[in-house]
Amino acid sequence: MTTARDRPPEEAAEDTSFARGLRLLLTVADRGEVRADELGTSLDMPLSTVYRYLRTLGDFGFVDRNGGLFRIGPKLLIGTGANVSSERLIRHADAALRMLAQETGETAIVVRRIGLSSVCLHQVESEAPLRVTVPPGDMRPLYAGAPGRALLAFAPPEVLDEILAQDLVRITDRTPTEDELRATLGGIVMTGMAISEGELIEGSVSMAVPVFREDGIVGAIAIVGPAFRCDEAWRTRSGRLLQAAGRTINEELAEDRYQ
Repeated sequence: MTTARDRPPEEAAEDTSFARGLRLLLTVADRGEVRADELGTSLDMPLSTVYRYLRTLGDFGFVDRNGGLFRIGPKLLIGTGANVSSERLIRHADAALRMLAQETGETAIVVRRIGLSSVCLHQVESEAPLRVTVPPGDMRPLYAGAPGRALLAFAPPEVLDEILAQDLVRITDRTPTEDELRATLGGIVMTGMAISEGELIEGSVSMAVPVFREDGIVGAIAIVGPAFRCDEAWRTRSGRLLQAAGRTINEELAEDRYQ
């Protein structure tokens, strides 16, 4: 469980090479195809640094080059709904996340799938002194935790096949095994909600719902908090709020498509 830091998590993330590379990768995903100089201008990053990140991402198959344009590579099958930019998803989710943080008392986040990982795009932190936080840029495996599994349950079948082809790392004792993972995904599709406890952070609870547009899943929103505050009554009430927030974002994304 993480608590309040001396510096905002999004500010701290700016200082890491990983966060800068992730921002560049997300920008490539958002633009579809983009030139290196456009990336440098958009991210306020020296062109030499842009090329260094692109070269590394290309070596791993995360980015492809087509003449002077760069695009998402074969290793990152983002799937349907990918033409909704991360910026647009954050914009539509922000009000819902603020409502959830206020009404539930816990941190609310929006995540997106990149390859086989769930990436936090934005969070609205709980105001409680002891709280769970998920800094923007935080990347976790899809199979562990409610936010990731809400994405995995609606991902293309080949994504699950690729995850099951590898050894699942047990992050905590509650991280699901392969059999447990298979058993839970169908329930998420049926109910439209994923719930986990202590799978990523000991002593934490998370609940998540997918965010859709007509062409498929776009991301997921979630609330995360310490288990000692998140009893059954809290989960029941917060689950209803979370599902209502997800429907609101879905409607806004649908309307936005035609504007």
